[in-house]
Amino acid sequence: MKNKKGKNKVVLVCSECFSRNYAINKSSGVNENLQFKKYCKNCNKMTIHKETK
Repeated sequence: MKNKKGKNKVVLVCSECFSRNYAINKSSGVNENLQFKKYCKNCNKMTIHKETK
């Protein structure tokens, strides 16, 4: 889904429990998959969150 600034809405998924915790905006010019180390409320710890559609 694109907004008027040319950014796509992307959902981040926890790599351990696969819960969808965060939604961010990603520039349309960036082609690589995003990974962030964020807090997962289901795991109760910091885990890697990866981009999904």
